[in-house]
Amino acid sequence: MIEFIHQINSWLVEIIVDLGYFGIFLGMFLESTLVPIPSEVVMIPAGMAVAKHQLNFFLVIFFGILGNCLGAVFSYYLALWLGRPVLLKIGRFFWIKPKTIDKIELFFAKYGDVSVFIGRLLPGFRHFISIPAGIAKMNMSKFLLYTVLGSSIWTTTLVIFGYYFGIHHQYLLKNIKFIALILLIIFLSWLFYKYKIQNRYTK
Repeated sequence: MIEFIHQINSWLVEIIVDLGYFGIFLGMFLESTLVPIPSEVVMIPAGMAVAKHQLNFFLVIFFGILGNCLGAVFSYYLALWLGRPVLLKIGRFFWIKPKTIDKIELFFAKYGDVSVFIGRLLPGFRHFISIPAGIAKMNMSKFLLYTVLGSSIWTTTLVIFGYYFGIHHQYLLKNIKFIALILLIIFLSWLFYKYKIQNRYTK
């Protein structure tokens, strides 16, 4: 099991190094569009490559943020030009359910412009938060500001995580069972909060 995880990590790092900074840019660009490539798959291996001195820390973050922001702007204008009905039809080809768009639109309506910043930090929302912003014709200056701030925090966090994982990966792999147990406890605690406590206030 440990050897398998090590091989997967090495494989991901090799791909990122081979693709270089343009690959990081492209992956994060697509992550912000209707082709939601998980940013974790791009930026965490990039951080690990930084730890191995194969990529530059600041360039990795720069191209990650740049790709993320330009992808968000692309999605914004796509939503602005096509409108909601067309986007819902297109979304089906990318496994995007109408319910997903409905939830994100409600989120945007509840929190307003700042939802773009909040949404960039939430897995499951960050990919599509540009869509309601475009449909609502949100002010572009505010959209860019919140997108850059949110993307910068998220991208930098992933790179730093990957960097420290790359440095301490031998120790982490040796203690993988204990770490998995901790993560399981955190996940179960989150489920308890979501379905027990949070539902009390939404009824």
